[in-house]
Amino acid sequence: TKPFYVEELSARLNAIYRRKTLKSAQNLSFADFLIDLQLKEVYYKNKEITLTKKEYQLLLYFVVNKNRVVSKAAIAEHIWGDNFDQSDNFDAVYVHLTNLRKKLNQAARMDYIKTVYGMGYKFTC
Repeated sequence: TKPFYVEELSARLNAIYRRKTLKSAQNLSFADFLIDLQLKEVYYKNKEITLTKKEYQLLLYFVVNKNRVVSKAAIAEHIWGDNFDQSDNFDAVYVHLTNLRKKLNQAARMDYIKTVYGMGYKFTC
C-alpha cells in the first residue's frame, strides 16, 4: 500500500526486461562491432579490440543505453556501484571513457560517444 509512480514502475520493468534479454543473448552487435558476452571480447570486422574490464563494462553500458544521455554519476554508479563515493570527482570515468573512445576510434575511425554538454554522454551508432 505504499505510493508508487507509474514512471518508476515502467523504468524498473524495462530494466528487468533488458537484463533478461541481455543474459539470454550470446552476442551484441552495433555497426561493424561484435561483442561476445560469454568470452567478454569485442571485435571490429572480425579483428579483436583489447579492452580493460572497466572499458568493457562501459561499452556494454553504452550499448544497452544506446541513443540515451547518461550522466557521469550514472556511469560511475553502474561501473563501481556503491564503492564510488559521490563526493569523489569523476576523473576515473573520464580516463576510462577517453581510453574507450580512443580504441573505438582507432578501429572504426568514428566517434560513437558524443558529449552532451552539461548532461553527460550519448552513444550513437
